[in-house]
Amino acid sequence: MTNSYKKILIVDDEKDIRAVLEQSFTDEGFSVISAQDGEEGLKMIEKEKPDLILLDIVMPKMDGVTVAKKLKEKGIKAKIIFLTNLKGELPVAEGLVEKADYISKTEIHIDQIIAKVKEKLSVE
Repeated sequence: MTNSYKKILIVDDEKDIRAVLEQSFTDEGFSVISAQDGEEGLKMIEKEKPDLILLDIVMPKMDGVTVAKKLKEKGIKAKIIFLTNLKGELPVAEGLVEKADYISKTEIHIDQIIAKVKEKLSVE
């Protein structure tokens, strides 16, 4: 299956990060949608049913771990990669998703984020 059949939802309150990720994944052939906070992201997840969610942890209105908990409560099994600027101890999200993946927004290059998403979605 090619990337164009895979839909990615980016949920991040930082407009510049969303814009860079949206453009990068669009350039890679993915269908990309985005949300600026957890509440909007949760609504989009239910409506759009993305193949993978890049989910910021620290956001206004609803944080990423709470979004993941709500998805589990609703029985929505989505592939999630948490985005974070947090250092050290990360919020425990294991058990919320099949294997919680975390990406540091400040310590990783966009190419590495794309590679991680492709690996999680099993696409080339």
